[in-house]
Amino acid sequence: MDTLHISLTTLVLLVGLALIFDFMNGFHDAANSIATVVSTGVLKPHHAVAFAAFFNFVALFIFHLKVAATVGKGIIDPGLVDHYVIFAALIGAIAWNVITWYFGIPSSSSHALIGGIVGAGLASAGPAALAGSEILYVVAFIVISPLMGFFLGGLLMLIVSWMMVGVKPLKVDKWFRRLQLVSAGLYSLGHGGNDAQKTIGIIWLLLIAANVPGAREEVPAWVVISCYVAIALGTMFGGWRIVKTMGQKITKLKPVGGFCAESGGALTLFLAAILGIPVSTTHTITGAIVGVGTTRKFSAVRWGLAGNIVWAWILTIPASALVAAGAWWVGKALF
Repeated sequence: MDTLHISLTTLVLLVGLALIFDFMNGFHDAANSIATVVSTGVLKPHHAVAFAAFFNFVALFIFHLKVAATVGKGIIDPGLVDHYVIFAALIGAIAWNVITWYFGIPSSSSHALIGGIVGAGLASAGPAALAGSEILYVVAFIVISPLMGFFLGGLLMLIVSWMMVGVKPLKVDKWFRRLQLVSAGLYSLGHGGNDAQKTIGIIWLLLIAANVPGAREEVPAWVVISCYVAIALGTMFGGWRIVKTMGQKITKLKPVGGFCAESGGALTLFLAAILGIPVSTTHTITGAIVGVGTTRKFSAVRWGLAGNIVWAWILTIPASALVAAGAWWVGKALF
């Protein structure tokens, strides 16, 4: 690929499209950070989104860019990327986000982007474009991250329940209303530290393809800052359809359950960020909520709804990849 054929205008437009996706990621995934704290009544909705957005941005100063490196260099061979691939990947991810937001389905923006990259890469250069080992890690964590959330959320709920034996319910509720602010903040940190970096990675991939000086060595600071700002602004606007599904429909939560679910999810996201694995914050918190629900009784979880969500998870990568492959052909024809 001749990297000099990407014009400045095309570069600016594609960076803008990537930031739109980043904003939509925050908008779509706001429920991950605030659903439990809203459904338990600890914070009012508009206070909750501002709280979550703040910690989304603060993650900029905490996490290294390992997830961005995986997305930028570990999913598809940077040498085979051009503006058509980036355009198609973003269109595939954005289209799937819009569809799942409209129907209130908590699907993964992260895996929509991964699917978009995979579909665009396949359309452009076939299987040779893909970095197989990294994709296998991402696919594995589609299963691992919700299971970790499930296990940690449930385990924390059991530990807390044992520790609170004999304590009056009103006192427990009072304590965990305060502690849930801590857990919600930690989860929002993990959300920002994982999800903002996925857009950083794709913009980095674009800059490498455009042969921007210095891009191969490190991510420019303006990319990092703009991506964290975009996801925080998206969270500020919030995706209320999905908040209702996550916070009320899967299982009923009290502040102690919300604390355990958010803490279990946050631990999972922190580990993934340290390892540089782009996991789904949606999958993680859903697993944690289900884990907390099952500690009360098996029937406390609405398994039919949970099953529909799992089907959305399964379809995310192939559906967004299919849309991206079509967008690649459209882009080639139009541009």
